[in-house]
Amino acid sequence: MVDGEPSLTVLGELVVDLLPDPGGDAGPHGTAPRYVAAPGGNALNVAVAAARLGAPVTLLARLGTGPLAAPLRRHAEQSGVDVGRFVAATEPVSLAVVGLGDDGSAEYGFHVAGAADWQWTDDELAAALPGTTAILHVGSISAWTPPGCEAIARLVERVSGTLLVSVDPNIRPMLAEGPVGASLGNDADAVRRRLQRLMLHADVVKVSTEDFAWLHPGADPDLGTSVWAERGPALVLMTDGGRPLRVARPGRPLLKREIPQVPVVDTVGAGDSLAAGLFAGLLRRGVATRAALAELTDDELVAVVDEAALVAALNCTRAVADPPTRAELDARRDLRPGR
Repeated sequence: MVDGEPSLTVLGELVVDLLPDPGGDAGPHGTAPRYVAAPGGNALNVAVAAARLGAPVTLLARLGTGPLAAPLRRHAEQSGVDVGRFVAATEPVSLAVVGLGDDGSAEYGFHVAGAADWQWTDDELAAALPGTTAILHVGSISAWTPPGCEAIARLVERVSGTLLVSVDPNIRPMLAEGPVGASLGNDADAVRRRLQRLMLHADVVKVSTEDFAWLHPGADPDLGTSVWAERGPALVLMTDGGRPLRVARPGRPLLKREIPQVPVVDTVGAGDSLAAGLFAGLLRRGVATRAALAELTDDELVAVVDEAALVAALNCTRAVADPPTRAELDARRDLRPGR
């Protein structure tokens, strides 16, 4: 039972993204490219985007050490995120070096060994979850990297059926398998098992076609979205870059929704912004339980999904993860599909 105004709680990692400065000088020998440090990570991006849209949001994160920790906290606070339940960690902050393709797509190199984000304990999580939580969002690296992923899975199992649980696999293959993954205690089979454990209790799953292809090599995305929805979640959203979103619910036909076409600066934080737009839209419509989500008509759900897609699109028009405010979103409703 929710104690107070239904809210969103986001659980996951805080990451500093080092992004190339397109106007920066690489030095006389071209060997000193300039980078800009920007707050990032799935959890931080989702929380910030939802808060900017006016949703009540608490971020559960382990704030690591070092000079880059304070800006991460400040970024969340300035967007209206409740950071009062941050855990002061002794391990370092996670770092990602980002490369951008000509189309704005992002490629990541990670420096995360021994980082704070993977060290959650049962005691830390037992004390962290606010009583107002109606939607709990988990996912990305912290949800499938030990030892903390085990504590996160136990939390999800404990609250399953009492609130809406959202899972986003957000696979980073470099960290999920291979030598770097092995150094973190990850391999492909183990990551798939950990995610399956979470998705058994998920009410909402947001997944990209890239993630789906990694989880189910060679499988058809249309069929896969519908099959996933029949296996437990009340809603599955599959993103596919600039192509239509797939929307699946149990016992209903697969829906596809065009996404707004915008000039893309980069795609950093696009999927996170879409998830945040979904959560903010559900809470604004009073959808705080699985039963209420299941009762939404297709037209009502499409309205929420289309708005979430617009949030993601507007994020892509600006550098780094920089999602729109509610006012900025309202000002660009002309970009929604069908208009």
